[in-house]
Amino acid sequence: MAVTKRGLVLASTAIAVSAVTITGAGIHLSQGQAFFQESPKGLVDEVWQIIDRTYVDGTFNKVDWKATRTEYLNKPYASKEEAYKAVREMLKKLGDPYTRFMDPQEFKNMQIDTSGELTGVGIQLTADEKTKKLTVIAPIEDSPAFAAGILSKDIIIQIDGQSAEGMELNKAVSLIRGTPGTSVKLTIQRGDKQMEYQLKRAKIEIHPVRSSYRKDEMQGGVGYIRLVQFSANAPAEMKNAIQKLEKQNVSGYILDLRSNPGGLLFTSIEIARMWLKDGAIVSTVDRQGEQDRERANNRSLTDKPLVVLVDGGSASASEILSGALQDNKRATLVGTKTFGKGLVQSVRGLGDGSGLAVTIAKYLTPNGRDINKHGIDPDVEIKLSDDQRQALSKDRDKIGTPADLQYAKALEILTQRIKAQQPTAPKS
Repeated sequence: MAVTKRGLVLASTAIAVSAVTITGAGIHLSQGQAFFQESPKGLVDEVWQIIDRTYVDGTFNKVDWKATRTEYLNKPYASKEEAYKAVREMLKKLGDPYTRFMDPQEFKNMQIDTSGELTGVGIQLTADEKTKKLTVIAPIEDSPAFAAGILSKDIIIQIDGQSAEGMELNKAVSLIRGTPGTSVKLTIQRGDKQMEYQLKRAKIEIHPVRSSYRKDEMQGGVGYIRLVQFSANAPAEMKNAIQKLEKQNVSGYILDLRSNPGGLLFTSIEIARMWLKDGAIVSTVDRQGEQDRERANNRSLTDKPLVVLVDGGSASASEILSGALQDNKRATLVGTKTFGKGLVQSVRGLGDGSGLAVTIAKYLTPNGRDINKHGIDPDVEIKLSDDQRQALSKDRDKIGTPADLQYAKALEILTQRIKAQQPTAPKS
Protein backbone atom coordinates (compact mmCIF):
# COMPACT_ATOMS: atom_id res chain seq x y z
CA MET A 1 0.00 0.00 0.00
CA ALA A 2 1.83 3.07 -1.24
CA VAL A 3 1.63 6.27 0.72
CA THR A 4 2.17 9.56 -1.06
CA LYS A 5 3.89 12.52 0.59
CA ARG A 6 0.52 14.21 0.72
CA GLY A 7 -0.69 11.36 2.90
CA LEU A 8 1.93 11.96 5.54
CA VAL A 9 1.41 13.80 8.79
CA LEU A 10 3.69 14.72 11.63
CA ALA A 11 3.21 13.16 15.01
CA SER A 12 2.75 16.31 17.00
CA THR A 13 -0.58 16.88 15.32
CA ALA A 14 -1.80 13.54 16.53
CA ILE A 15 -5.07 14.71 18.00
CA ALA A 16 -6.99 17.94 17.78
CA VAL A 17 -9.85 18.27 20.21
CA SER A 18 -12.37 19.10 17.54
CA ALA A 19 -14.50 17.25 15.05
CA VAL A 20 -11.69 17.36 12.52
CA THR A 21 -7.93 17.29 12.83
CA ILE A 22 -5.14 17.81 10.35
CA THR A 23 -4.30 14.39 8.94
CA GLY A 24 -3.00 13.08 5.69
CA ALA A 25 -4.75 14.05 2.52
CA GLY A 26 -5.63 11.24 0.14
CA ILE A 27 -6.41 8.62 2.80
CA HIS A 28 -5.72 5.14 1.44
CA LEU A 29 -8.65 2.76 1.87
CA SER A 30 -8.16 -0.98 2.04
CA GLN A 31 -9.94 -3.39 -0.22
CA GLY A 32 -12.56 -5.95 0.73
CA GLN A 33 -14.78 -3.82 2.94
CA ALA A 34 -17.57 -6.36 3.05
CA PHE A 35 -15.15 -9.09 4.15
CA PHE A 36 -13.75 -7.07 7.02
CA GLN A 37 -17.18 -5.87 8.11
CA GLU A 38 -18.08 -9.52 8.60
CA SER A 39 -14.68 -10.64 9.87
CA PRO A 40 -13.46 -8.95 13.05
CA LYS A 41 -10.46 -11.29 13.05
CA GLY A 42 -9.61 -10.09 9.54
CA LEU A 43 -9.48 -6.53 10.84
CA VAL A 44 -7.03 -7.54 13.58
CA ASP A 45 -4.80 -9.18 10.99
CA GLU A 46 -5.05 -6.19 8.64
CA VAL A 47 -3.73 -3.91 11.39
CA TRP A 48 -0.96 -6.37 12.27
CA GLN A 49 0.13 -6.56 8.60
CA ILE A 50 0.34 -2.76 8.23
CA ILE A 51 2.45 -2.44 11.38
CA ASP A 52 4.65 -5.33 10.29
CA ARG A 53 5.38 -3.68 6.93
CA THR A 54 5.69 -0.02 7.82
CA TYR A 55 6.30 0.70 11.52
CA VAL A 56 9.41 2.82 12.08
CA ASP A 57 10.93 0.58 14.77
CA GLY A 58 11.96 -2.76 13.26
CA THR A 59 12.29 -4.28 16.76
CA PHE A 60 8.65 -3.37 17.48
CA ASN A 61 9.67 -2.02 20.90
CA LYS A 62 11.54 -5.32 21.43
CA VAL A 63 8.29 -7.24 21.15
CA ASP A 64 8.06 -10.56 19.28
CA TRP A 65 5.66 -9.22 16.68
CA LYS A 66 5.10 -12.54 14.93
CA ALA A 67 4.16 -14.17 18.25
CA THR A 68 1.81 -11.24 18.85
CA ARG A 69 -0.02 -12.06 15.61
CA THR A 70 -0.44 -15.67 16.65
CA GLU A 71 -1.66 -14.63 20.08
CA TYR A 72 -4.37 -12.29 18.80
CA LEU A 73 -5.50 -14.38 15.84
CA ASN A 74 -6.04 -17.37 18.13
CA LYS A 75 -8.60 -15.40 20.15
CA PRO A 76 -12.32 -15.54 19.31
CA TYR A 77 -14.06 -12.26 18.45
CA ALA A 78 -17.84 -12.12 18.70
CA SER A 79 -18.09 -8.53 17.50
CA LYS A 80 -16.20 -5.68 15.91
CA GLU A 81 -16.03 -3.97 19.30
CA GLU A 82 -14.10 -6.94 20.70
CA ALA A 83 -11.73 -6.73 17.75
CA TYR A 84 -11.26 -2.99 18.31
CA LYS A 85 -10.32 -3.64 21.94
CA ALA A 86 -7.85 -6.32 20.87
CA VAL A 87 -6.26 -4.04 18.28
CA ARG A 88 -5.73 -1.33 20.88
CA GLU A 89 -4.16 -3.86 23.25
CA MET A 90 -1.89 -5.08 20.47
CA LEU A 91 -0.77 -1.56 19.54
CA LYS A 92 -0.10 -0.67 23.17
CA LYS A 93 2.78 -3.15 23.10
CA LEU A 94 4.62 -0.74 20.78
CA GLY A 95 4.77 1.94 23.47
CA ASP A 96 4.05 4.62 20.87
CA PRO A 97 1.15 7.02 21.59
CA TYR A 98 1.17 8.19 17.97
CA THR A 99 0.50 4.76 16.48
CA ARG A 100 -3.16 4.33 17.29
CA PHE A 101 -6.40 2.76 16.14
CA MET A 102 -9.58 4.77 15.52
CA ASP A 103 -13.05 3.28 15.33
CA PRO A 104 -15.18 4.51 12.39
CA GLN A 105 -16.53 7.56 14.25
CA GLU A 106 -13.10 8.51 15.59
CA PHE A 107 -11.62 8.09 12.13
CA LYS A 108 -14.35 10.21 10.59
CA ASN A 109 -13.49 12.90 13.13
CA MET A 110 -9.87 12.75 11.98
CA GLN A 111 -10.56 13.49 8.32
CA ILE A 112 -9.51 16.74 6.78
CA ASP A 113 -12.36 19.20 6.51
CA THR A 114 -11.73 21.09 3.28
CA SER A 115 -13.77 24.05 4.50
CA GLY A 116 -11.19 24.64 7.24
CA GLU A 117 -13.91 24.69 9.90
CA LEU A 118 -13.41 22.72 13.12
CA THR A 119 -15.89 21.94 15.84
CA GLY A 120 -14.62 21.69 19.41
CA VAL A 121 -12.55 23.67 21.87
CA GLY A 122 -9.39 23.97 19.77
CA ILE A 123 -6.68 22.09 21.64
CA GLN A 124 -3.90 20.12 20.00
CA LEU A 125 -3.12 17.25 22.40
CA THR A 126 -0.45 14.60 22.75
CA ALA A 127 0.43 11.95 25.28
CA ASP A 128 3.87 12.79 26.65
CA GLU A 129 6.25 10.00 25.64
CA LYS A 130 7.91 9.84 29.06
CA THR A 131 5.14 10.66 31.53
CA LYS A 132 2.18 9.51 29.35
CA LYS A 133 0.30 12.55 30.66
CA LEU A 134 -2.12 14.37 28.38
CA THR A 135 -0.16 17.43 27.31
CA VAL A 136 -1.28 20.47 25.32
CA ILE A 137 0.89 21.02 22.27
CA ALA A 138 -0.78 24.34 21.53
CA PRO A 139 -4.24 25.88 21.48
CA ILE A 140 -5.56 26.80 18.05
CA GLU A 141 -5.85 30.55 17.61
CA ASP A 142 -9.34 32.04 17.74
CA SER A 143 -10.61 28.96 19.60
CA PRO A 144 -12.28 28.74 23.02
CA ALA A 145 -9.12 27.18 24.49
CA PHE A 146 -6.93 29.99 23.14
CA ALA A 147 -9.28 32.71 24.39
CA ALA A 148 -9.45 31.12 27.85
CA GLY A 149 -5.65 31.20 28.19
CA ILE A 150 -4.71 27.52 27.94
CA LEU A 151 -1.00 27.30 27.11
CA SER A 152 1.46 24.95 25.46
CA LYS A 153 2.81 22.30 27.89
CA ASP A 154 -0.29 22.49 30.12
CA ILE A 155 -1.19 19.04 31.47
CA ILE A 156 -4.83 17.96 31.53
CA ILE A 157 -5.49 16.09 34.79
CA GLN A 158 -9.31 15.99 34.77
CA ILE A 159 -12.08 16.20 32.19
CA ASP A 160 -15.47 17.12 33.67
CA GLY A 161 -14.19 15.85 37.02
CA GLN A 162 -13.00 12.51 35.61
CA SER A 163 -9.32 11.74 36.20
CA ALA A 164 -7.21 11.76 33.05
CA GLU A 165 -4.46 9.70 34.68
CA GLY A 166 -3.52 6.92 32.26
CA MET A 167 -6.36 7.88 29.90
CA GLU A 168 -5.93 7.01 26.22
CA LEU A 169 -5.69 9.92 23.83
CA ASN A 170 -8.74 8.89 21.82
CA LYS A 171 -10.89 8.60 24.95
CA ALA A 172 -9.80 12.02 26.18
CA VAL A 173 -10.67 13.55 22.82
CA SER A 174 -14.10 11.89 22.77
CA LEU A 175 -14.83 13.32 26.23
CA ILE A 176 -13.72 16.83 25.30
CA ARG A 177 -15.47 16.94 21.94
CA GLY A 178 -19.16 17.68 21.72
CA THR A 179 -21.95 19.75 20.24
CA PRO A 180 -21.26 23.45 19.71
CA GLY A 181 -22.73 25.50 22.53
CA THR A 182 -22.21 22.79 25.16
CA SER A 183 -19.49 23.07 27.80
CA VAL A 184 -16.63 20.97 29.13
CA LYS A 185 -14.57 21.60 32.26
CA LEU A 186 -10.83 20.92 32.08
CA THR A 187 -8.60 20.79 35.13
CA ILE A 188 -5.09 21.84 34.17
CA GLN A 189 -1.71 21.39 35.87
CA ARG A 190 0.74 24.18 35.04
CA GLY A 191 3.96 23.84 37.02
CA ASP A 192 2.90 23.67 40.65
CA LYS A 193 -0.45 25.35 39.97
CA GLN A 194 -3.82 23.72 39.34
CA MET A 195 -6.58 25.60 37.56
CA GLU A 196 -9.97 24.92 36.03
CA TYR A 197 -11.28 26.08 32.67
CA GLN A 198 -14.95 25.95 31.69
CA LEU A 199 -14.87 25.90 27.90
CA LYS A 200 -17.82 26.27 25.56
CA ARG A 201 -17.49 24.18 22.41
CA ALA A 202 -17.78 26.09 19.15
CA LYS A 203 -17.20 26.02 15.41
CA ILE A 204 -13.71 27.31 14.67
CA GLU A 205 -12.89 28.76 11.27
CA ILE A 206 -9.19 28.41 10.53
CA HIS A 207 -7.26 30.72 8.24
CA PRO A 208 -3.69 29.46 8.58
CA VAL A 209 -1.91 32.63 7.35
CA ARG A 210 -2.26 36.21 8.57
CA SER A 211 -0.08 38.96 7.24
CA SER A 212 0.38 42.69 7.51
CA TYR A 213 2.64 45.51 6.35
CA ARG A 214 4.46 47.24 9.21
CA LYS A 215 5.69 50.74 8.45
CA ASP A 216 8.65 52.01 10.44
CA GLU A 217 11.78 54.09 9.96
CA MET A 218 13.06 51.73 7.25
CA GLN A 219 12.10 52.50 3.69
CA GLY A 220 9.67 49.85 2.58
CA GLY A 221 8.75 48.67 6.04
CA VAL A 222 8.51 45.09 7.28
CA GLY A 223 6.30 42.18 6.32
CA TYR A 224 4.83 40.31 9.30
CA ILE A 225 3.41 36.85 8.58
CA ARG A 226 1.85 34.63 11.22
CA LEU A 227 1.38 30.96 10.28
CA VAL A 228 -0.85 29.14 12.75
CA GLN A 229 -1.20 25.70 11.14
CA PHE A 230 0.31 23.67 8.27
CA SER A 231 -3.03 22.77 6.70
CA ALA A 232 -3.60 21.91 3.05
CA ASN A 233 -4.51 25.48 2.10
CA ALA A 234 -1.56 27.08 3.93
CA PRO A 235 0.85 27.11 0.93
CA ALA A 236 -1.57 29.07 -1.25
CA GLU A 237 -2.24 31.57 1.53
CA MET A 238 1.50 31.90 2.28
CA LYS A 239 2.30 32.50 -1.40
CA ASN A 240 -0.37 35.19 -1.64
CA ALA A 241 0.91 36.88 1.53
CA ILE A 242 4.54 37.00 0.33
CA GLN A 243 3.60 38.22 -3.15
CA LYS A 244 1.38 40.97 -1.72
CA LEU A 245 4.12 42.16 0.64
CA GLU A 246 6.72 42.05 -2.13
CA LYS A 247 4.53 44.41 -4.16
CA GLN A 248 4.56 46.72 -1.15
CA ASN A 249 8.37 46.67 -1.34
CA VAL A 250 9.06 45.47 2.20
CA SER A 251 12.69 45.40 3.29
CA GLY A 252 12.44 42.15 5.28
CA TYR A 253 10.16 39.67 6.99
CA ILE A 254 9.22 38.35 10.41
CA LEU A 255 7.65 34.87 10.19
CA ASP A 256 5.77 33.93 13.37
CA LEU A 257 5.55 30.17 14.05
CA ARG A 258 4.79 30.43 17.76
CA SER A 259 2.13 28.02 19.04
CA ASN A 260 1.95 26.39 15.60
CA PRO A 261 1.44 22.68 16.33
CA GLY A 262 2.29 21.50 12.83
CA GLY A 263 0.29 19.59 10.24
CA LEU A 264 1.02 18.16 6.83
CA LEU A 265 4.55 17.23 5.79
CA PHE A 266 4.18 18.37 2.17
CA THR A 267 2.91 21.76 3.37
CA SER A 268 6.07 22.42 5.37
CA ILE A 269 8.20 21.50 2.32
CA GLU A 270 6.22 23.71 -0.06
CA ILE A 271 6.43 26.70 2.28
CA ALA A 272 10.16 26.17 2.87
CA ARG A 273 10.69 26.39 -0.90
CA MET A 274 9.10 29.84 -0.88
CA TRP A 275 11.89 31.12 1.37
CA LEU A 276 14.85 29.00 0.21
CA LYS A 277 16.40 29.32 -3.24
CA ASP A 278 18.56 26.20 -2.84
CA GLY A 279 19.71 23.71 -0.22
CA ALA A 280 18.19 20.78 1.64
CA ILE A 281 14.92 21.12 3.55
CA VAL A 282 14.37 17.82 5.37
CA SER A 283 15.10 14.12 5.16
CA THR A 284 12.86 11.34 6.41
CA VAL A 285 14.39 8.08 7.59
CA ASP A 286 12.46 4.82 7.79
CA ARG A 287 13.39 1.68 9.69
CA GLN A 288 15.65 0.47 6.88
CA GLY A 289 17.55 3.73 7.17
CA GLU A 290 16.44 4.81 3.72
CA GLN A 291 16.37 8.55 3.36
CA ASP A 292 13.97 10.61 1.27
CA ARG A 293 15.63 14.01 1.04
CA GLU A 294 13.64 17.08 0.00
CA ARG A 295 15.41 20.11 -1.40
CA ALA A 296 14.64 23.66 -2.50
CA ASN A 297 13.86 23.97 -6.21
CA ASN A 298 15.11 27.45 -7.12
CA ARG A 299 11.60 28.90 -6.91
CA SER A 300 11.87 31.07 -3.81
CA LEU A 301 9.60 34.11 -3.74
CA THR A 302 12.00 36.42 -1.88
CA ASP A 303 15.59 36.58 -0.68
CA LYS A 304 15.07 39.47 1.72
CA PRO A 305 16.23 39.21 5.37
CA LEU A 306 14.09 36.92 7.51
CA VAL A 307 13.63 36.40 11.26
CA VAL A 308 11.50 33.51 12.56
CA LEU A 309 9.69 33.47 15.91
CA VAL A 310 9.40 30.08 17.67
CA ASP A 311 8.42 28.78 21.09
CA GLY A 312 7.50 25.60 22.96
CA GLY A 313 4.28 25.31 20.98
CA SER A 314 6.11 25.28 17.62
CA ALA A 315 6.05 21.59 16.72
CA SER A 316 6.67 19.08 13.92
CA ALA A 317 6.04 20.91 10.63
CA SER A 318 7.02 24.16 12.36
CA GLU A 319 10.28 22.50 13.37
CA ILE A 320 10.92 21.25 9.84
CA LEU A 321 10.50 24.77 8.45
CA SER A 322 12.46 26.56 11.18
CA GLY A 323 15.20 23.89 11.14
CA ALA A 324 15.60 24.20 7.38
CA LEU A 325 15.81 27.99 7.54
CA GLN A 326 18.29 27.84 10.44
CA ASP A 327 20.58 25.16 8.98
CA ASN A 328 20.71 26.96 5.63
CA LYS A 329 21.48 30.25 7.44
CA ARG A 330 18.48 31.76 5.72
CA ALA A 331 16.89 33.09 8.91
CA THR A 332 17.61 33.98 12.52
CA LEU A 333 15.42 32.12 15.02
CA VAL A 334 14.17 34.12 18.01
CA GLY A 335 12.17 32.92 21.02
CA THR A 336 12.42 29.68 23.01
CA LYS A 337 13.16 26.02 22.29
CA THR A 338 10.56 24.30 20.12
CA PHE A 339 8.38 21.36 21.19
CA GLY A 340 10.56 18.49 19.95
CA LYS A 341 8.49 16.14 17.80
CA GLY A 342 10.29 14.58 14.88
CA LEU A 343 8.09 11.69 13.83
CA VAL A 344 6.08 11.16 10.65
CA GLN A 345 2.83 9.23 10.43
CA SER A 346 0.75 7.67 7.72
CA VAL A 347 -3.01 7.73 8.32
CA ARG A 348 -4.85 4.84 6.65
CA GLY A 349 -8.45 3.83 6.27
CA LEU A 350 -9.28 0.21 7.12
CA GLY A 351 -11.84 -2.08 5.56
CA ASP A 352 -14.73 -1.44 7.94
CA GLY A 353 -14.42 2.35 8.01
CA SER A 354 -12.08 2.49 11.00
CA GLY A 355 -8.61 3.96 10.70
CA LEU A 356 -5.00 3.50 11.72
CA ALA A 357 -2.27 6.08 12.27
CA VAL A 358 1.21 4.53 12.04
CA THR A 359 4.56 6.13 12.84
CA ILE A 360 6.55 5.25 9.72
CA ALA A 361 9.61 7.51 9.87
CA LYS A 362 11.53 10.16 11.72
CA TYR A 363 12.80 13.33 10.13
CA LEU A 364 16.15 15.09 10.26
CA THR A 365 17.02 18.73 9.59
CA PRO A 366 19.38 19.52 6.67
CA ASN A 367 22.40 19.23 9.00
CA GLY A 368 21.24 15.81 10.17
CA ARG A 369 19.78 16.91 13.51
CA ASP A 370 17.26 14.56 15.10
CA ILE A 371 15.13 16.98 17.10
CA ASN A 372 12.68 14.42 18.52
CA LYS A 373 12.32 14.98 22.29
CA HIS A 374 14.85 17.83 22.16
CA GLY A 375 13.49 20.50 19.88
CA ILE A 376 15.28 23.28 18.03
CA ASP A 377 17.20 25.88 19.99
CA PRO A 378 16.68 29.46 18.81
CA ASP A 379 19.64 31.57 17.78
CA VAL A 380 18.49 34.27 20.21
CA GLU A 381 16.56 33.15 23.29
CA ILE A 382 13.86 35.46 24.62
CA LYS A 383 11.62 33.92 27.28
CA LEU A 384 8.14 35.08 28.25
CA SER A 385 6.68 34.49 31.70
CA ASP A 386 3.35 32.66 32.03
CA ASP A 387 1.72 36.00 32.81
CA GLN A 388 3.18 37.57 29.68
CA ARG A 389 2.06 34.62 27.54
CA GLN A 390 -1.45 34.77 28.99
CA ALA A 391 -1.61 38.52 28.44
CA LEU A 392 -0.86 37.98 24.75
CA SER A 393 -3.45 35.19 24.59
CA LYS A 394 -6.15 37.40 26.09
CA ASP A 395 -5.28 40.45 24.00
CA ARG A 396 -4.36 39.06 20.59
CA ASP A 397 -4.02 42.54 19.13
CA LYS A 398 -0.73 42.80 21.03
CA ILE A 399 0.77 39.78 19.26
CA GLY A 400 3.33 41.00 16.76
CA THR A 401 3.57 44.50 18.26
CA PRO A 402 6.23 46.22 20.41
CA ALA A 403 4.21 45.05 23.45
CA ASP A 404 5.20 41.51 22.42
CA LEU A 405 8.78 41.18 23.73
CA GLN A 406 9.75 38.36 21.37
CA TYR A 407 8.46 40.27 18.37
CA ALA A 408 10.26 43.41 19.54
CA LYS A 409 13.55 41.49 19.65
CA ALA A 410 12.88 39.96 16.24
CA LEU A 411 12.28 43.43 14.80
CA GLU A 412 15.53 44.68 16.34
CA ILE A 413 17.49 41.81 14.77
CA LEU A 414 15.75 42.20 11.43
CA THR A 415 16.57 45.92 11.41
CA GLN A 416 20.24 45.08 11.95
CA ARG A 417 20.20 42.52 9.12
CA ILE A 418 18.53 44.96 6.73
CA LYS A 419 21.04 47.70 7.53
CA ALA A 420 23.93 45.26 7.07
CA GLN A 421 22.73 44.54 3.53
CA GLN A 422 22.33 48.16 2.55
CA PRO A 423 25.20 49.58 0.51
CA THR A 424 27.38 52.04 2.39
CA ALA A 425 27.65 55.54 0.99
CA PRO A 426 31.10 56.37 -0.44
CA LYS A 427 33.22 58.61 1.75
CA SER A 428 33.96 62.08 0.33
